[in-house]
Amino acid sequence: MSEPIRKPGIHIAWTTVTYRSVALLIMAGAAIFFIAVRLTFPQFTENSLKAVGSVANRAFEKVAGMAPASSAGLSTAQQAHFTALDGTVRVKKGNGNSWISADYNVPLEKGDVVQTGSEGMAKVVFNDGTSYTVKQDSLIVIEENSANDQQQTKVAVAVSTGTVDLSTATYSQGSKSQVIVAGATASLAPESMAQVHNDPNKDQHEILMKKGTGEVTRNGETVQLANWEKVSFQAAQPHLEKEKATGPPTPISPANMAPIFTSGESTKDVEFSWTPMANAVAYRLRISRNPYFSSTLVDKRVNTADVTVTSLGEGAYYWDVQSYDAAGAESIESEKNRFTIIPKSRQKDVIDLELDPFIQHGHVIEVTGKTQVGARVMVNGREVPMVSTDGSFHYFTPPLPQGENVITITAQTAQGGVNTQQKKVIIE
Repeated sequence: MSEPIRKPGIHIAWTTVTYRSVALLIMAGAAIFFIAVRLTFPQFTENSLKAVGSVANRAFEKVAGMAPASSAGLSTAQQAHFTALDGTVRVKKGNGNSWISADYNVPLEKGDVVQTGSEGMAKVVFNDGTSYTVKQDSLIVIEENSANDQQQTKVAVAVSTGTVDLSTATYSQGSKSQVIVAGATASLAPESMAQVHNDPNKDQHEILMKKGTGEVTRNGETVQLANWEKVSFQAAQPHLEKEKATGPPTPISPANMAPIFTSGESTKDVEFSWTPMANAVAYRLRISRNPYFSSTLVDKRVNTADVTVTSLGEGAYYWDVQSYDAAGAESIESEKNRFTIIPKSRQKDVIDLELDPFIQHGHVIEVTGKTQVGARVMVNGREVPMVSTDGSFHYFTPPLPQGENVITITAQTAQGGVNTQQKKVIIE
C-alpha cells in the first residue's frame, strides 16, 4: 500500500496548557528548589522562614488594626496644665527663647519654664495627679513628664528659685514623682505633701515633708523624711542636715466654710483664734481674698492665740497662721480656712451653674463654667481652688480610669443654695 501523499505547506500543532497546570509546575519547581536549599543550608532556611512569618504576621496585624504601637515599652512624653493662675505668671517653652503670658490653654511639657512675679501664683497639675503650687517670685523647670505602656509615670521638676508646695496622688507602682533643688533630688511617696524653698542668693536650700514620706539624695547620700521633718544645706556643705520642724497651729475660728452674717452693716469685725503652741512666743496671722495668698489684706504679728480684725467687707476670705519660737524661727503655714461675710437681710438667690462642653486631654477632663459670685465649686468631691470674681471657674480632673466615668459638679453658697449637675464621659 502506498504512503499517503502530504501536500506541501505549513503544518501547525499545539498542546492545550491550562493555568492550573502552569501553577502546579511553578509550585513543583519551588518545592524542589526549597528542598535543595534546605538540605544544603538548614539553619539559613529556618531563620528565613521565621523572618517571613514575622513579616507576614505584622502585615496582617496592621491590616486588621491590631498591630502594637511602635513605641511599646518606651516612655512617651505627656503634658501638664495650669489649674489656677493669679497675678503675673510667665512661661518660656523649651523650644523657644521668648516669654509668654501663662494661660489655662498653654500646655506644659518637658523643658518648659514657669515664672511667677512678686504677686503671682500658679498651680500646675500633671497627669499622675502630682500638683505644684508655685508661690511668688519663684521659677521652676519641668525636667521630666512621661509615661510608659504599663501606666508608670515619671515627673520631675527643678525649683530654680523661690518656694513651691507640692502634693502627690495615688500613682502606680514603679512611678516616680521628684523635685530637684540645687543638686538634691527628693522622691515623694504617693499621697505625700512637701514644701521646697530655694534661695540661691542666700545659699539657703530646704525640703520639708509636711505629710507622708520621701527621701532626699545628694552627692551619694540619701536621707529619709517623714511628717514634719526637713533637710537643709548650703552649696559647700558635704552632708544634708536633717531636723524636726515645728508644726503650725490649728485654725479654730472662723471655721472652714463658715458664713458670718452682718446685721445690715457694710463691714464686720471678726475674731480669729487658733491652738496655742507650747514653744511659741508669737504668731503671724494672714488674711487674703484668694487661697494662694498671692496678695494679702492682713499680715500681722500678734502675741496671743486670738485677735479681732475690724472692718472686713462683704465677700469670701481665706486665713492661715504661723508660730514663732524664741529664736525667731517660723513654722510652716497652717491649713487655710475659708469664710464668707454675708449681709443678713439678703434673700437666698437661686444658684446658677453653667457648664461649658468638657475638653478631654487623654485621661484628664478639663471642666470650665460659671456660677454665682462667691460660691464654691466642687468637682467629684474636690474643691476647685480658684473661682474668679465673676463666678467663672476652670478645673482639670485627676487622671480617670478607662471606661465610663461620671463627673459631678456642685456649686454651693454659704447661705445653703446648691446646684449639682452630672455628666458622663468615656475614657478609651
